[in-house]
Amino acid sequence: NRGKYLLVKGLAIAVLSIGLVYGLFFVMDDVAQHVGTIAYVLFTVVALFFVLANRTLINEGRMVFDQLEHNGLEAGREQLSRIVGRDTSQLSPQQIRTAVLETMAENLSDGVVAPLFWFAVGGIPAAMAYKMVNTLDSMVGYKNDRYLLFGRASARIDDVANYIPARITALLMAIVALSWRAIAFTFKYGRCHSSPNSGFPEAALAGILNVRFGGPNVYHGKTVNKPYIGHHNREIVYADFHKAAYVNHAVCVAMLLLVWGVSLMMSIRCN
Repeated sequence: NRGKYLLVKGLAIAVLSIGLVYGLFFVMDDVAQHVGTIAYVLFTVVALFFVLANRTLINEGRMVFDQLEHNGLEAGREQLSRIVGRDTSQLSPQQIRTAVLETMAENLSDGVVAPLFWFAVGGIPAAMAYKMVNTLDSMVGYKNDRYLLFGRASARIDDVANYIPARITALLMAIVALSWRAIAFTFKYGRCHSSPNSGFPEAALAGILNVRFGGPNVYHGKTVNKPYIGHHNREIVYADFHKAAYVNHAVCVAMLLLVWGVSLMMSIRCN
């Protein structure tokens, strides 16, 4: 990330990284299939275990709420800094809780639904390639002076890879929560976000909880004015975290069942 041709260099890094990961796991997947059914099943289960990232973030979110409640504001800010990219040093308790719930909603798409979606499309190689896409975006996909050009390709690839999964996530969230308001919020606020995708699961969770997300935040020293998602600016409490955690777990199960059902139907059709 130095000198000239930063766009080209960033594109090259993205394509090479994603291609190498896909190629590596394509070979591993092929070898596992040739070894036998048990080896292939074990390889798939272990790979999916590392692809999915739901429980860890829920635990981290719980720790933020616990630190804030038991050890005060500074402890909550410090704990939150482990899971978000924004500057946490000046956040209020309400902003800290909001950040946790926003991150849980976004990660439900990035860490669960999208990997399983790409697994359904192209197996473990596609799921792992997606994880590389998501990792690149989290490393260099920022709209700041340092990464604006170098990370642009990674950010755009991530936008494309998450376009369908983000919308599936919002739909599944509304279904598992039995929330018509989540559907209404998704249509009304889903596009009120700088990201073309993150707003959809965030809007669904805001609808489920009937809270307001968004607003200005500081990322890497730069203030980003995000539009508000929702209109009910009530205080977020621990019970909201528990409900968000339930939604995340339920969507994870629902997506696994959906992928299994689609795979089963395709297998029956092929036979």
